[in-house]
Amino acid sequence: MADMDNKDQAELDPADLEDVEDVEEEETGEDVNSKARQLTVQMMQNPQILAALQERLDGLVGSPSGYMESLPKVVKRRVNALKNLQVKCAHIEAKFYEEVHELERKYAALYQPLFDKRSDIVKAAYEPTEEECEWKADEEEELTVSKQEEMKEKAKVEEEKKDEEKEDPKGIPEFWLTVFKNVDLLSDMLQEHDEPILKHLQDIKVKFSDPGQPMSFSLEFFFEPNEFFTNTLLTKTYKMRSEPDESDPFSFDGPEIMGCTGCTIDWTKGKNITLKTIKKKQKHKGRGTVRTVTKTVPNDSFFNFFTPPDVPESGDLDEDSEAVLAADFEIGHFIRERIVPRAVLYFTGEAIEDDDDDYDEEGEEADDEEGEEEGEEENDPDYDPKKDANPPAECKQQ
Repeated sequence: MADMDNKDQAELDPADLEDVEDVEEEETGEDVNSKARQLTVQMMQNPQILAALQERLDGLVGSPSGYMESLPKVVKRRVNALKNLQVKCAHIEAKFYEEVHELERKYAALYQPLFDKRSDIVKAAYEPTEEECEWKADEEEELTVSKQEEMKEKAKVEEEKKDEEKEDPKGIPEFWLTVFKNVDLLSDMLQEHDEPILKHLQDIKVKFSDPGQPMSFSLEFFFEPNEFFTNTLLTKTYKMRSEPDESDPFSFDGPEIMGCTGCTIDWTKGKNITLKTIKKKQKHKGRGTVRTVTKTVPNDSFFNFFTPPDVPESGDLDEDSEAVLAADFEIGHFIRERIVPRAVLYFTGEAIEDDDDDYDEEGEEADDEEGEEEGEEENDPDYDPKKDANPPAECKQQ
């Protein structure tokens, strides 16, 4: 019987033996991978193991390598010398930003005549000439418009001109209100009762601190006479600092806003939209009689922007005040850096489209990554699409 077995083995082709060996190895590898996956799943379902793993990961994030502690004392002294050099760099950087502020002041004076003319056009104090109103369209748009379409467009323009002559609109109505409504950061502040007032907003200007004075800037909101308040100018001033903090010089990253002050709005009687009156019923404990109490409480409004929280000398603020001031600083900086210089582009929506394009690109990248992950799952021999089709388990409250 043994001779027969030896004869059968001798008649086997060596290539067949290789195939058999390969299959056995593949089957063995799959068994190992399957066991490893099962073990991994069991471990990931164990809360104690997950907690220990998370604790370990938390300890790794942002933790020093320990190399500094292992250095000889003489090397640590040299590192201290480097840190002292870094502090000097921070002070030079602070001087750089001070000179940038001076340049901003210089060029603000050059921009201002253009902004003044913009304001005059918006509020109908100046009517631009035909030459100033000409705006060359994109060449692609010009090529795609046929002669017939041009004739229809001209007829439409003529009709619109006749309508405009009948309505006789002045300047550019609701210019700044439209700008605010087009910008998410500002539109989130707007309430319905703010809009009738902001229709009277004629201009916003940025005013920098005078030479030799502490670094600051003011936002000036100019209003035409209206029924809501007697002010024609509302201001918001931001105080800035451009020097490293002695207690933490390495945190310096350019000028920072340290505080801000608003102004008093002289509201017409009954028109103060930053306050609202509520009525509350109170029941007497002894007699059981009920009385109605009228109470005045703060009301959400854009015009709360001009009454920011006071910052105490100690600088300590509660969480709510810190959040309000952080948002206030962001809004003030955005109005100064983006809204005032590019108001017409936010009015037309072109500036918003540019911002949206940036976000779309990131979204497309994310979509591509998701597509790649899906493709990897489909190519995985162990991927089971039926498992994905099962709905996730319902989350139950403990």
